[in-house]
Amino acid sequence: MSKAGCDTLVLALGDQLSLTLSSLRAANRESSVVLIAEVMEEAQYVPHHARKLAFIFSAMRHFAAELEADGWRVEYTRLDDPENAGNLRGELARAVERHRPKRVIVTHPGEHRVLEALLVAREDLGAPLEILPDDRFVASIEEFAEWAQGRKQLRMEFFYREMRRKTRLLMEGDEPAGGAWNFDKENRKPPKAGLRAPAPLRVTPDAITQEVIDLVKRRFPDSFGEIEPFWFAVTREDARRAFMHFIEHALAQFGDYQDAMLDGEPFLYHSVTAQYLNCGLLDPLEACRAVEHAWRDGRAPLNAAEGFIRQIIGWREYVRGIYWLKMPAYARENFFDAQRPLPAFYWSGDTKMACVRDAVRQTREHAYAHHIQRLMVTGNFALLAGISPHALHEWYLSVYADAYEWVELPNTLGMSQFADGGLLASKPYAASGAYISRMSNYCKSCAYDVKGRAQPNACPFNALYWDFLARNRARLNNNPRLGQVWRVYDAFADPEKAAIASRATTLLADIDSL
Repeated sequence: MSKAGCDTLVLALGDQLSLTLSSLRAANRESSVVLIAEVMEEAQYVPHHARKLAFIFSAMRHFAAELEADGWRVEYTRLDDPENAGNLRGELARAVERHRPKRVIVTHPGEHRVLEALLVAREDLGAPLEILPDDRFVASIEEFAEWAQGRKQLRMEFFYREMRRKTRLLMEGDEPAGGAWNFDKENRKPPKAGLRAPAPLRVTPDAITQEVIDLVKRRFPDSFGEIEPFWFAVTREDARRAFMHFIEHALAQFGDYQDAMLDGEPFLYHSVTAQYLNCGLLDPLEACRAVEHAWRDGRAPLNAAEGFIRQIIGWREYVRGIYWLKMPAYARENFFDAQRPLPAFYWSGDTKMACVRDAVRQTREHAYAHHIQRLMVTGNFALLAGISPHALHEWYLSVYADAYEWVELPNTLGMSQFADGGLLASKPYAASGAYISRMSNYCKSCAYDVKGRAQPNACPFNALYWDFLARNRARLNNNPRLGQVWRVYDAFADPEKAAIASRATTLLADIDSL
């Protein structure tokens, strides 16, 4: 390609597919070039689900076309370009060499490793590189750090209230709508018999997406998961249609059943749009205001609207704040010193545990599982079994289409695995099979007996739960939220405790055969 000068080179990353990006606002269409690059380093830093790769590459290509239609000059490097450097640093250097820009600008990346790569690249790039804030979030990194400063506990609930006040979402004057900040107690209904929810909107692949699907099949033949039938939205217009489909058909019952699980029903009343939010196709505040509007119009109850909005301006914003506040040391946290490798059935789904089998198989099929399946099934099992939180983190990052490190790492290490020792969660999210039995129909078809504790056919979650508590008692004994649990365990007769320990030892010794 011949050299062609420009005033500004804008680097747009694969999770920054937003026309409102701060770097685009800081540039001039007439004198700028936007660089977007598919690079093998990003495609392979974890073994991504095939559908995740296809989704991101297709969304990137459609975004490039959207920018061009909006008057931008776009330079797009495809994965199969013979001159592709294979990483963002190399592609940035090649673009600077071609265009000799006066400056390079990029919106702050979502992942710490990408920020580090850009800081290294800046040293010898040949043009000044400016990193602009990512203001697609309600709270800036600096604002969260200021909120956290001096607090003994960084509890999401109190941060969430600040975000409600700031955005004015679900507010009546200075008070929360309905007289409460949180309606979570109304959002824990188990699935009732015959519950069948509407499927999320499915989009037929266009020629661009089909070309990407063929690319992924060819270049990543051993990738985890099923790439077809591919139905994700890959354009802003279709992502909005998918979200409005959720509001119209599922939001009204989202609150009631957001913690429920049903065999063969992977979506229930969930929006299945986190992948669109996290790559930039959907605007978080726009989505929250649409949900609030549905409540004010009487199309959804308050518990559903508040539950959804809390996930976005509460939890999503909060985990991003934790991530940037504590990285890079946060990624190495391991409070329980858990070292066990990830069992093979996390990849294959070949296990007799019905709950884990269903969660993994739908993950293979859709690159999706909802938050309770992640937290209380695959995450809970990993916690109880002493699986390395870093191995689990890499698995979640690999297999879900919505997974980027800034959102996934705190959810895994902090919320799911308590690896940060309680910075994020007030107690470990450990549970026996009784929780899964209450919130799902998995146990009815399982090979294991959910009511058994130490028998040979007893649910593995049961013995592992009590064994987890017993072996970590020194670490957890002072946790005020576990007092009742210790009283229950201490009431067990010594032979029962010994039988539980023996059953747990047997399970862990042959974990891949469960």
